[in-house]
Amino acid sequence: MKITRSAKDRVRLRRSGIVLASVQGRSAREIAAMYAATEGYVREVIHAFNESGFAALSPKWRDGRPAKFRSAARDQICRIAACTPAELGLPFTTWSLAKLVNYLAEHAWIKASTETVRQILRKAGVPWQATKTWKASKDPDFVAKKARILDLYGHPPADGRVICVDEFGPLNLQPRPGRGWFPRGRPARQRATYTRTGGGRHMFAALDLASGQIFYRFRDRKRWQEFLDFCKQLRRRFPSEKLYLVCDNYGPHGKAEVRNWCADHDIELVYTPTNASWLNWIECEFTAVRYFTLDGSDYPSHAAQESAIAGYLRWRNRHYHPKRHFAVNSKIRRPDYLPNVA
Repeated sequence: MKITRSAKDRVRLRRSGIVLASVQGRSAREIAAMYAATEGYVREVIHAFNESGFAALSPKWRDGRPAKFRSAARDQICRIAACTPAELGLPFTTWSLAKLVNYLAEHAWIKASTETVRQILRKAGVPWQATKTWKASKDPDFVAKKARILDLYGHPPADGRVICVDEFGPLNLQPRPGRGWFPRGRPARQRATYTRTGGGRHMFAALDLASGQIFYRFRDRKRWQEFLDFCKQLRRRFPSEKLYLVCDNYGPHGKAEVRNWCADHDIELVYTPTNASWLNWIECEFTAVRYFTLDGSDYPSHAAQESAIAGYLRWRNRHYHPKRHFAVNSKIRRPDYLPNVA
């Protein structure tokens, strides 16, 4: 009686009412009429109560319809989706869900809808994503060069200063796409551009790990003469310390005139392995410069563009701190690491 008054589950309440009506002496036909049920269902509830007691009153939910595709079929769908269509002899290079479904039906005897295939791939962790590029470093001295740079980052020499240098550019005058918050259906618009006048400019930049500041100069070209001039400016800025300049293998960085002058003025050029410029700490700083000064921009002149970049770098230098802890716990620090990213 208490269950019929307090139960919140409709199925439990209905079964309790059937049992109570049976205890009161009502027939299965009368109970079925009272609860809009079949006589078979009423007898099933009563027999279950007689065998299991009050446990029979709680509904036993099932998991629903069994999966149409077993794990073997799901694995096969994922394997085929991971292949390029050309590898399977098809005359196109990219899948669509419709083409994948047709191929599965014709060659794998798996008939499924596009939505089912999409859900299977999603649950298996095979999302639709853009293709990316990479280069493996084939530098025979990769391990030694990487270890040298990581040691400079982690244990800066007491007799000098570690500085990461590189070029940023070319800086053309063009509208660049970006992101922002705009009313729905009314995003920001950029002009179309077919001809770009004004030429290009380049920025030489140096990241001082001890202070976290970035020093920069804008130039029309980025030959060895401009790079050497930038090294001389760094030497004048830090006249009494040995400089360890981390740079990539761009031609002007290894010019004989540059190497000889640096050797004569207590500057050591520390080169990253070939196709491993990601070891240069300044690269991630360039990502921020591009995001905060170029994305979504359309500068009318080089002067305006360089003024915006310089303003951001001045703001950044006021808010930054010494650079430490490069790639902590990264796989690149494992002794058995094999380079596969550039």
